[in-house]
Amino acid sequence: MDFVQSALYADVLGTPALFWMAFAAIVIGLLVFDLGVLHKGQKEIEAKESFILYAGYMAIAFAFGGWVWWARGSEPGLEFFTGYLIEQSLAMDNIFVIATIFGLLQIPRQYQHRVLFWGILGVIVFRAILIGVGAALVMSFHWILFVFGAFLVFTGLKMFRASHEKPDLARNPVLKFVHRHFRVTKNLHGEHFTVKLPDPKTGKLVTFITPLLVALIMVEFADIIFAVDSVPAIFAVTQDPFIVYTSNIFAILGLRALYFALAAAMHRFKYLQYSLATILVLVGIKIFLVPMGIKIDTALSLAVTVGVLASGILYSLWKTRNGRPEPEPGRVES
Repeated sequence: MDFVQSALYADVLGTPALFWMAFAAIVIGLLVFDLGVLHKGQKEIEAKESFILYAGYMAIAFAFGGWVWWARGSEPGLEFFTGYLIEQSLAMDNIFVIATIFGLLQIPRQYQHRVLFWGILGVIVFRAILIGVGAALVMSFHWILFVFGAFLVFTGLKMFRASHEKPDLARNPVLKFVHRHFRVTKNLHGEHFTVKLPDPKTGKLVTFITPLLVALIMVEFADIIFAVDSVPAIFAVTQDPFIVYTSNIFAILGLRALYFALAAAMHRFKYLQYSLATILVLVGIKIFLVPMGIKIDTALSLAVTVGVLASGILYSLWKTRNGRPEPEPGRVES
């Protein structure tokens, strides 16, 4: 009994193992329920279902944050909710990039959930690596926070200038690399990521990757690129790896559930990028001040983030109230 208790409360990166185990159990349970029950077959997810799923993920995240608040104190709890909101804010831009990827590769809506689900597994792994590296750097070189802060301010200002530009994914180096080094089918083959087909030159059966796997690869790379912004941003709130990682993953799980509602209304969030750029600049300034011994109150950071994000959403909805939706991504038959 003493052994079990000591194992549960063993220190793992500054947090008792029990907290990490509870988090892992919740995430695994959510993924199993999502794939094994809710989306056992391939189907098109409507906006209503997307909102319901998001509400469920958000409720679980808030319950987890409330448990952290109760068990570890108000400051870690507040840091969790602030990190959660910052990640959700910054990851919204990634949602629009993912929608563009699906449109470029003509992925039908009934297969998009499959890409997003398997993409989540990559996020869980890559975010753990990035956050682990970031935490190690902060612990060993506290001055690295100056670099994080300057990078976020620079990225935010760059986002302001590029807010009117659309990503040219057709010239994306990842897409070019995949087509140069792998056999890629022109059309989808149902829900399959790979398929055996005759080689055009030899006639032998060889493995081809389908546009569905190409979409998954591009989504994973997009996640890694966006993580370079969002992970340092949460280090402005806390350097606790547990809070940083759990708030990240819960935020991404919720946004992926909300994707199908947001993607259908991309045209309504035309000005949201200005809010995201503002959040990046403000967070960059906040993290730049940390090594100087100046810490901005977490509650104030949370309030400002909510205000800036809400302003961008409301202004976008008001300015585009008479706008027409953009066409849905094309549908390619298998």
